[in-house]
Amino acid sequence: MTIHSVSTAAARPLLEGDKREAILRAATDVFASRGFFNSQVADVARAAGVAAGTVYLYFRSKDDLLVSIFDRTMREWIEEGRASVAPIKDPVERLRAIARVHLDRMGRDRSLAIVFQVELRQSTKFMERFSTTALREYLGIIRQVIVDGQAAGAFRRQINPTLAAKLFFGGLDEMATNWILSTRRYAPVNDVDAVIDMFVGGLGHARAGAARIPDPAHRTPRPAPRKARRS
Repeated sequence: MTIHSVSTAAARPLLEGDKREAILRAATDVFASRGFFNSQVADVARAAGVAAGTVYLYFRSKDDLLVSIFDRTMREWIEEGRASVAPIKDPVERLRAIARVHLDRMGRDRSLAIVFQVELRQSTKFMERFSTTALREYLGIIRQVIVDGQAAGAFRRQINPTLAAKLFFGGLDEMATNWILSTRRYAPVNDVDAVIDMFVGGLGHARAGAARIPDPAHRTPRPAPRKARRS
């Protein structure tokens, strides 16, 4: 959706409940096309087809608009993520479902992807909020899938599930950023299977006789030391 299409749609009378969504949609497109720091609230109001004062009825400031875009996106990710894994029992397929939701969501809305991947991260203040709010809950969903997979024997138990969840999210995050910067046109969701294969299978080949990292949950008890024989 472009700024022009938002403006055209907003030219029609909006119901009270629709105004906030129209403003958020316009803010997403404006921030993506002009950059957050180069945009003004008046630009957002113009794109939404409302008076500048109307924006302040719903949002305290331009900063609040950006935070609201982040909060809404994370809320939708959390809801879709939970719904996607609920009917699935296989841990690997649950990770695949989360990855599909994540990359499909970014791939369907380029403006949102630019704001989320680029504009949101140009300020320490926003990055702190990014790291301590709904992202923690989203990472918690991924972490639980990994913990369940460890309990089922699908994933190695010595792996730190919190670290694994962050690495998994980081991989998806990088795929979305790469899609934005790439000159090649493709759907990022098409890379889901490759991401899952890399994350679950790793880079190494299974070799006969290769050293394996012991699983602390399955250590063989050491034999008791023998007593020295008296001469």
